[in-house]
Amino acid sequence: MRRLNRKKTLNLMKELDAFPKVPESYVETSASGGTVSLIAFTTIAFLTIMEFMVYRDTWMKYEYEVDKDFTSKLRINIDITVAMRCQYVGADVLDLAETMVASADGLIYEPVIFELTPQQKELQRMLQLIQSRLQEEHSLQDVIFKSAFKGASTALPPREDNSLQSPDACRIHGHLYVNKVAGNFHITVGKAIPHPRGHAHLAALVSHESYNFSHRIDHLSFGELIPGIINPLDGTEKIASDHNQMFQYFITVVPTKLHTYKISAETHQFSVTERERVINHAAGSHGVSGIFMKYDISSLMVTVTEEHMPFWQFLVRLCGIIGGIFSTTGILHGFGRFVAEIIFCRFRLGSYRSTSVPLPDGHTSNHLPLITDNSTH
Repeated sequence: MRRLNRKKTLNLMKELDAFPKVPESYVETSASGGTVSLIAFTTIAFLTIMEFMVYRDTWMKYEYEVDKDFTSKLRINIDITVAMRCQYVGADVLDLAETMVASADGLIYEPVIFELTPQQKELQRMLQLIQSRLQEEHSLQDVIFKSAFKGASTALPPREDNSLQSPDACRIHGHLYVNKVAGNFHITVGKAIPHPRGHAHLAALVSHESYNFSHRIDHLSFGELIPGIINPLDGTEKIASDHNQMFQYFITVVPTKLHTYKISAETHQFSVTERERVINHAAGSHGVSGIFMKYDISSLMVTVTEEHMPFWQFLVRLCGIIGGIFSTTGILHGFGRFVAEIIFCRFRLGSYRSTSVPLPDGHTSNHLPLITDNSTH
C-alpha cells in the first residue's frame, strides 16, 4: 500500500515537472550551436561583472520639501583675503528683515601677504580646475557628497617661506550667525558704525588711492562646516582694475540635509551670480567700492540621501540577464538555422536540372528517363 502511494506521488511529481529532460541519445550537437553557446556564455559573464559593479556602487537621491524652520540661525563661514591693510577695511552683515547690523564678533582680521607662494598657487590652481569641471559635469557633485570628510579644507596652507615682507593684505576669516532671511554681507572701506537709521563705515580717513579690493575667496559656505565639500566660490580670485571698483555676488542659499553612509549633517548649498563694475558717478555708475555678497534663502529644502541597490533586486536583474541571454540566443540560433536550411534546399534543387525526352507522338517529356538493362545494349 505504501509502495503504491509512493509510486502515485512520484508520478504526480513527474507530471508537474516544468523542466523535462531529453535523453542524451536524442540530443544533436553542432558547430554553430557550440559557437552560439560560447558567445552566450561570454556575454553572460561580461554582463554579470558589470551588474556586480553597479550593485557595489551607490547613488544620491534628491527629495524636495518646504522648509518650515524659520526660527533657527544661519551660520556663514568666511575666509576672504582682501588686498588692503586690516585697519582700512571692515566687514559686517546687514539683515534686511530687521535693517540692523548683525554681530561680526566671530570674524578675525589677520594681516597677511596677498601674493601667494608657489605651493599655494599650485593648490589654488587645482581648486579652480575642480570648479571648472564641476560647472561642466554636475554629476561630480554626487562624488563630492560621497567623499565628504575624506577631503581636506579648501583653505590655503600657511606660507612655507619666512618672508620678511610686511603684510599688505587682510585675511578675514571666521563665522557669523544671522537670521534665516535675506541679507547682505559686505567688505568695504572703514570699520562699521551702527546708528538708528542703519549703519555707516568710517571711510573718510582713507584716501582713494589706497583703495584696492582685489580679493581671494578661499572659502565661503553656509550652515555646518563639512570638510571635503567644495562650494561654488571656493578658490575665486578677482583683481581690481580700478581703485573705485565694486564686486557683487548674488547668492541663493538652499537648505540641504545630507545623509550618506559616512555622515549625516545639515548644511546648505548655494548658487551664485557674479558682477563687477567701476564706480563712476559722472558716468551714472553709482554705489560704494567694496565686496558685496547679497544672499537670499530658498523656501525649499533638499534632502540628499545615499542609496544602495537591494540584494534581492540584484538577484532579479542577474536572473533576467542569464535567462534573457539564453532565450535570445536560442531564438536567433533557431532562426539562423531555418534561413540556412531554406537557402541550402533551394541550392540543391537547382543543381538537379530537368531534361527533355522526345516521345513517338511528337511530344516531349520533362521526366528523367528510366535506365533499364535493355537500354545499355
